[in-house]
Amino acid sequence: MTTPRPTAELSAAEARRIALRAQGFLGAPDRRSGVRGILRHLGAIQLDTISVLARSHELVPYARLGAVGRETVENAYWKDTHAFEYWSHAACILPIEEWPHFAFRRRAYRNRPHWNHDLPDGVYDQVIEQLRSEGPLTATELGGAKKTNDWWDWSGSKVAVERALMYGEVVCVERRGWKRVYDLAERAVPDTLLHDELDDTECVRRLVRLAGQSLGVGTRADIADYHRLKGEQVDAVIADSGLVPVTVEGWGKPAWADPVALETPPRGRHRTTLLSPFDSLIWERARTERIFGFTHRLEAYVPKQKRVHGYFAMPVLAGGRLVGRVDPAREGRTLVAKQVTLDGLKAVPAVAQALTEAATWVDCTDVRVERVDAPHLHEPLVKELARTTA
Repeated sequence: MTTPRPTAELSAAEARRIALRAQGFLGAPDRRSGVRGILRHLGAIQLDTISVLARSHELVPYARLGAVGRETVENAYWKDTHAFEYWSHAACILPIEEWPHFAFRRRAYRNRPHWNHDLPDGVYDQVIEQLRSEGPLTATELGGAKKTNDWWDWSGSKVAVERALMYGEVVCVERRGWKRVYDLAERAVPDTLLHDELDDTECVRRLVRLAGQSLGVGTRADIADYHRLKGEQVDAVIADSGLVPVTVEGWGKPAWADPVALETPPRGRHRTTLLSPFDSLIWERARTERIFGFTHRLEAYVPKQKRVHGYFAMPVLAGGRLVGRVDPAREGRTLVAKQVTLDGLKAVPAVAQALTEAATWVDCTDVRVERVDAPHLHEPLVKELARTTA
């Protein structure tokens, strides 16, 4: 692919601020649009089973809006058909209006030659008919999610309904106790969207443009990663996606930006908050290192003895920078900072503020610090927490 001449040259600091604004962390958030506005602004909010303070899809709007009620978050996603769940960056909640733009992926699943689970004869049609007559239903209500206690040992009905989800014949209309609740797409997706089948090029072009808008500025790899597109898919459409080529100091690779993001310098108040490791600001490790100079990985699936920063270490954002990490837990109404990493003494007030606000959000009345990687910062952090909670 031939890269066109850049339309702008950005410093590393300018690119960082553009990314922060695009992700909703710089400037006042639009509280009138609430959680649904955050979802549409980001284009995708990743789901994950881990729940420490809260699940990741709750942490994402909290990080931008502050102490929004957890029931409010769930209702914003699932009530009145405002969202659907599908494979984007990973399993994600997506704005319902983007349903047509994932047609290329639904077609790819339909044409897939191999699946990890066998589908018994007749079960697919049986599940569809059961949903038609009884839905919405969970996999358990459809006949059982598993054959044994092994997580991978799905029942025939679970295999069938998940296959139907990938095909787009079925959608997840809510999460009930973390279980997917399935219904037929013809009932759950508005007719104007359900039958708006775009070709693959139109779908990918839209997702490339959305990724650029959500990132503010990004490399080819950044843009591809946002909705897990292939590099060659991005190459084929980026020239007419509406994004413009730019250079960014220190990046070493061509980049593209949302032209609207270049029109005005990013200004406003920075959020101070704990970030889910699955937050779209930081979910791609190479981009996080490039923009923030901050190396982070989720260690929940790393053996305990090999963890460096803890089970669910959450980066702390303050002043537009990542200034530390907190591995949190809850014991009754106490938020426990099991392990804290601080970028020096100057990070103490921000980390204390982030911990205090998070504790209030999850209805904890106390914060306890167990370990600070730099032991001499333990006492200053405890004192600052006592001051902020007084």
